[in-house]
Amino acid sequence: MFSKPSPNMAQTNEKSSGAVNAIGKGSMVKGDIITDGDLRIDGTLKGTIRTQGRLVLGETGLIEGEIICQNALIAGTVKAKIQVSELLSLRANANLHGDIITNKLSVEPGANFTGSCSMGAAVKNIKTTDTNGKAQEKTA
Repeated sequence: MFSKPSPNMAQTNEKSSGAVNAIGKGSMVKGDIITDGDLRIDGTLKGTIRTQGRLVLGETGLIEGEIICQNALIAGTVKAKIQVSELLSLRANANLHGDIITNKLSVEPGANFTGSCSMGAAVKNIKTTDTNGKAQEKTA
């Protein structure tokens, strides 16, 4: 009636489900966090975050340091350089003080951002010809 699970089945499930890590409200962590799974922070982190998953910073969360992740949803305070390979979302009560490097950026009205932002692909070069018929390259 009950079949014994195969060893391969356990390995497949383990690889497909990412770990969800959390730092709760009132907690403070000093140091670096490196994970393949998602990470939610409602407390304070002073250090570097590197994740292959999604970073969620709750309204009570604070990060000071550096952030490198795939996706990020920010509702708290960030005082860090942030690199997001896909989508960075800043909620209405987000406060971000630092430089952003991302592919896509979503900012709700009310969010505060101080710093520089670099996003998307590089600006394409525009080719024109001068009075002698030679090709010149201009950049935007």
